Amino acid sequence: MGQFPMRERPIPFEFRHLPPRNSAANISARVDVFKPFNRPMAAVSTLRKKKNKSQRLFQLANTSRNSATNRSVKEIYTSMDVEHLELEAKATATKHVINMLQRPEQLEKVEQYKRRVVRKKASVEAMLKTAMQSQLDGVRVGLNQLQSALHDMQEIKQKEENMRHSQYVTAMENLKHIFTVPESVEKTKQWINEGKLLHTHQCLTDLENSRDDLLYELYKLPNQAPADKIMLKAYFEDVEGLSQLLEKQLRLVVSRTLNTLRKEPTEIVTALRIIEREEKADAFALQRQRQSGFLPPGRPKRWREKALEVLEKSVAQRIEGTQVDERADDKMWLVRYLELTRQLILEDLRVVKTLCVPCFPPQYDIVNKFVNMYHTCLSAHLQELIQNGLEGNEYVSVLSWIMNTYSGPDLMQHPELNIDTSVIGPLLSNEVVEELQSLYLKNMERNYMDWMQKTLEKEKEDWRKGTAPEGDDQDGYFHTVAPVIIFQMIDQNLQVTKTISQELTFKALLLSMGQVTQYGKMYREAIVQFKIRHFEDRSQVPYFTHYIITIVNNCLHFVELAQQMKQLYWIPGLHDNEAASKLEALLSTFQQLRDEAAQFLLEEAFLDLELHFQDLVTSKWLASSIPVDTICVTLEDYFHDYVHLRLRNFDYVISEAQNLVGKKYVSAMLRKRISFKTYEERKEAALKILKESAQIKAFFTRIAPKVAKFDSPFEIINALAEVLKCEDAEMLSLDLHNLIDKYPDVTQDHLTQLIALRGDLSKSEVRDMVTYVVQSEQTKNRPPAPKSIFSQL
Repeated sequence: MGQFPMRERPIPFEFRHLPPRNSAANISARVDVFKPFNRPMAAVSTLRKKKNKSQRLFQLANTSRNSATNRSVKEIYTSMDVEHLELEAKATATKHVINMLQRPEQLEKVEQYKRRVVRKKASVEAMLKTAMQSQLDGVRVGLNQLQSALHDMQEIKQKEENMRHSQYVTAMENLKHIFTVPESVEKTKQWINEGKLLHTHQCLTDLENSRDDLLYELYKLPNQAPADKIMLKAYFEDVEGLSQLLEKQLRLVVSRTLNTLRKEPTEIVTALRIIEREEKADAFALQRQRQSGFLPPGRPKRWREKALEVLEKSVAQRIEGTQVDERADDKMWLVRYLELTRQLILEDLRVVKTLCVPCFPPQYDIVNKFVNMYHTCLSAHLQELIQNGLEGNEYVSVLSWIMNTYSGPDLMQHPELNIDTSVIGPLLSNEVVEELQSLYLKNMERNYMDWMQKTLEKEKEDWRKGTAPEGDDQDGYFHTVAPVIIFQMIDQNLQVTKTISQELTFKALLLSMGQVTQYGKMYREAIVQFKIRHFEDRSQVPYFTHYIITIVNNCLHFVELAQQMKQLYWIPGLHDNEAASKLEALLSTFQQLRDEAAQFLLEEAFLDLELHFQDLVTSKWLASSIPVDTICVTLEDYFHDYVHLRLRNFDYVISEAQNLVGKKYVSAMLRKRISFKTYEERKEAALKILKESAQIKAFFTRIAPKVAKFDSPFEIINALAEVLKCEDAEMLSLDLHNLIDKYPDVTQDHLTQLIALRGDLSKSEVRDMVTYVVQSEQTKNRPPAPKSIFSQL
C-alpha cells in the first residue's frame, strides 16, 4: 500500500494507452482529454451576464425606493411649523373650553370634561403609536428581504465558481494516473504474477477511481457528447482486464481455502480484505446510482457472492473426488465412498470451526455456510447416484448412512461439531427416502422370489434322487434345511432394516410374511404333483413316505419359525390389523399344508388296506380275524416309519389314522353286506365287533397312548354294536335315543342302515321307528356337541 495510498471512496474506471509520451500526438491526445471540460464555459459567461443585469436592476430599485422615502419625510417636516401648530391648538382648545363653560352649573362638570379629554388624548396617542409601529415593521421586512437577496446572490456566485472549476479540479487530481496508465497496468500485472495481491488491488483501485471520477464529471454535463465517453472508456480499457485478472487470482486462492488455512492463513485473510473493500465500493456505487443515476463500468462486482460460489464449487468437487471406485471395480464401492465422504466432511468441518472462524468476517457466518454447502452438495450427489441406479445392498448402505450415520454421532452430532441437523433439514427429502425404501423393498422381493424358487427346486431335486432323507442326529426326525434357509434369509434382511428404522423393518416384515405365504402355495403345488406322480406308479419313488414325513415336519417348522419371527420383530400398535392378517395367512397356509400332507401319508397306507376294510362285516369276516389282524399289522409297519415325524405331527397323524380306521369300520357296518337270520347270529356278530373294536383301540393305545384315550372313535363302534346286539324292540328304541343323545350328528339314514342290518324288522317298521325317534329327539334342547365321524360319512 506504500506507493498508492487508498482513497476515502472507491470508484471504478477504464483507459486506453496514450501515444509515446514526448510525441506531438501524445500532447494532442492529452489536450483532447480535457476538451469536454472547456465546452460549458460559454454557458457560464451567459449566466454571469444575466446575473450582473439582475444586480443592476435590484440596485436601481433600492435607490428609487430610498429616495422616495426620504423625500416624503422631508416634505412633511418642512411643511409643518411646529410653533404655529401649537398656537393653533391652544386657540382651538380655548374656544372649546369657552363653549363648554358658558353657564355656572357647567362648572360642576369640569372634572367629567377633564376625564373625557384625557381619554380622547390617550386614544389619539395610541393610534399614532400603532401607525408608527406599522411603518417600522414594513421597514424591517424590507431589510430582511434585502439581506436574503444578498445571501442568494453569494450562493449563486459560489456555485458558478464551483461549476467552472470542478472539472478542472477532477482532472488535476487524476492527472498523475492519467499520464501513467500504461506503466500502472504493467506494474499491476507484475504484482499479480508475484502474488502481491494488496499492492495489485491498491493500484487497480487508483486507476478505477481516476476513470470513474472523469466519467462522473462527464456524466454531470448537461450536453454530454457520446464520443467523449467512448474515448475515456477506450483509454482505460486495460483497467477492466486487470480487474478480471485479479478476480481470477482471488478465485484460485478462495478455491483452496481449506488447504491454505492449514499452512498459510494470511493468504485467505488478504483475499478476504480485498473482497470486503470491493463490497464497500459496490455499495458506494449503488448508492450514488440511486442518487444521481450514474453507475461506473463493471459495478457491482459482487466478489463476495462469487467467492461463496467458488467455495461451494470446491466443496462439490471434494465430495465427488472421494468416489474413487466404480461398481465394476469393487462391489463395496458405495460403502467405501460413503465412509470416505464421512471422514472428509468431518475433517473439513473441524478445520472450518477452528481455522475459518478467526479468518472470515463475522457477517459470513462461515460455519453455517460451510455446513449448508456440504449438506446441499452431498444431497445433490447422492440423488445423482440414486438416479443412476443402485443394486442389492447398496439401497441399505445409502438408507442407513443418511438416516443414522450422517445425522448421528459419527458425523453431524460428533462432539467436536455438534451441529443441529434440524436447522439444515434432512439430507434427502421424504419423497426421495420413501422412493428409495420402495425400491429397496422391491429388490428384496425379487431376491426372495429368486431364493425361494431355488430352495424349492433343491427340494424337488431331493425328491427325485431315490435316496432316503437324512434325520436329525439327536431325535431322528426327518427334515430339510429349507425352512431354516428361508427364515435365516428373512432374519438377515430384517436385521439390516433394523439399523435403518422401525418403520422400514415392519414393512420388510410384512413383505417377508407375504413371500413365505407365497412359497407355501408354490410348495403345495409341488407336493401335489409329487403325490400324483407317485400314485401313478408307486415304484418310481421308493421313499415317498419318508419325503412326505419330511414335508409334514417342514410345514410345522415353518409355523414355529414364523411365530418366533413375530416375537422378534413384531411392533405392537404399528399396523396391527394388517400384520395380523399377514401372519394369519402364513400360519394357515402351512397348517393346512401340514394337514394335507398328513392325509397324503395316510392315503398311501390305507391304499394297501382297502381290500381288508372291504372284508369287514361280511359273511367271510364272521369266521375269520384276518382282516383286522392284517390292518393292525400293516398300520404298525407304517407307524414304524412315522416315528421320524416330530411329536406333534406324529400325534396328529395317529389321531387321523385312528379316525380313518373308525370311519371305515362304521362304513363297513352300515353297508349291510351280511344278513342275520337269527338273534344268535346277530349277537355273535355284535360281540365280534366289540372285540375287534377293543383290539384296534388297544393297538392305537400302544402306539400313542394320549391320542387313543382322547375322543376315541371306537366308542361309536361299540355303541353301534350295542344297538345291533339288542334283543327287545322296545329296548332298541331306548338304545337309539341314547345313540342320538351321545352323537347328535348321526343322521336318519345312518339309523335306518343300522337297524336294517339287524334283519329282524321290516322296512316300514324300520322307517316308522327311526322317524319316531328322530322327531322325538328334535324336540329336545341340547347344548352344542363336537362333531363325530358320523359327520364324515
